[in-house]
Amino acid sequence: MPGQRAPRNRTLTLGEDEIPSLEPLISSAADIRAGFHDDMIVNADLFDCLDLIPDGYFNLIIIDPPYNLSKDFHGRKFSAMKGEDYESYLRGWLGRVADKLAPDGSLYLCGDWRCGSAMQRVLEEHLTVMNRITWQREKGRGAAANWKNSMEDIWFAVKNPADYYFNLEAVKIRRRVIAPYRVDGRPKDWEESPEGNFRVTCPSNLWDDITVPFWSMPENTDHPTQKPEKLYAKLILASSRPGDRIFDPFMGSGTAAVVARKLGRRFCGVEVNRDYCLWAAKRLLRADTDPTIQGYEHGLFRERNS
Repeated sequence: MPGQRAPRNRTLTLGEDEIPSLEPLISSAADIRAGFHDDMIVNADLFDCLDLIPDGYFNLIIIDPPYNLSKDFHGRKFSAMKGEDYESYLRGWLGRVADKLAPDGSLYLCGDWRCGSAMQRVLEEHLTVMNRITWQREKGRGAAANWKNSMEDIWFAVKNPADYYFNLEAVKIRRRVIAPYRVDGRPKDWEESPEGNFRVTCPSNLWDDITVPFWSMPENTDHPTQKPEKLYAKLILASSRPGDRIFDPFMGSGTAAVVARKLGRRFCGVEVNRDYCLWAAKRLLRADTDPTIQGYEHGLFRERNS
């Protein structure tokens, strides 16, 4: 457990006195067997509950599995494997997860350069890959004898490439204009404001506007690989409608569920670590009173640190 935190540290903490009020928000595999419903935090091993979750049910699936790295998830250790062994690990569950997609559903699979090729191969066995998003993960120390690893990928796949939902207007980004161009003295495709000159642009598959959660952000937890709310907001807004259902089979500290709630979607998340489920439950309660998402306001995404 972390030691004494600095006064300005806003990382989520959980007192023993809070746990009794959060536990009723967490379900088990037995609860799914008794009656599956929306908005469930399921504390279980994925393999123990996957067959209990209905097929064809979710409009969007977001997956952030363990990458092919040795990592300690607060006592649950994942060990790096040979490439072919990691590919077999993915093959053991990815197809069964993809079965949960609705006919017009979309799936996003997070990874890094080490496991990206294996992810693409296994994903293409079940769905049509539409694109690969690369986002800048500007955090961590440099490498002494290699290039600093500051990029991660998200594979975008759909069940039916002729019929899937994608809302471009919902994920546009407001960027500062460095060299403003005018026609007849007026701004062309940009706007002047007291804050500066800006242009609303379409997003590409290269994202440089993401801030990884850190100690001064209220969304931050002690999860070692927590994804930013802003990152998932882009996926959810682009590939789901209000009221749609979102599935996260490796929920971690609950980012997908929290953003789903903030944006008016339903969710189901599965997580084997009990503490992470409790963190997710507390974050969901916070989301009920504070639906803001850092870097997103008035229907537009903003550049990093703006």
